Amino acid sequence: MTDWKMVTGDATRHLRRNGLIGGAIALLILVIAPPTAGAHGFTAPLGWWLLLTFSLLPLAFSVHLLFDAALFRLAASHGAEDAGLSAIDDVLSRMGLRAGVATPRTLTERLSGCRRLVWLQRVTLAIGVGLYLVLLLDAMDGGGA
Repeated sequence: MTDWKMVTGDATRHLRRNGLIGGAIALLILVIAPPTAGAHGFTAPLGWWLLLTFSLLPLAFSVHLLFDAALFRLAASHGAEDAGLSAIDDVLSRMGLRAGVATPRTLTERLSGCRRLVWLQRVTLAIGVGLYLVLLLDAMDGGGA
């Protein structure tokens, strides 16, 4: 197995793991927040809207990461790095997500974009967990009594 295929395979596994775990945590927050953090009174409507936003954003990033993992898996199925990266660009242009380019971006550039997505997912997820904890503490305190 060539070096670029190992890097691509590792990226696929990491992106899939980050996408699944981050999505599961965001879904967990969406499921447990209403019964545990006092949704019966919606003590702080702005807090609940923010919690919803910062739970849906990591879900969107998770879907994007899982899509990127599938694209990297497609690239790894090709024999040469240039052919694999061109296949990614071809899929993106056929789906209408990106205009066709003459020279494909390098693997390093693509991986740095994925690292940025993972970072954004983690930040929004941390904000969502923090908001949930604030709403939970508010509900435990009496929630407007």
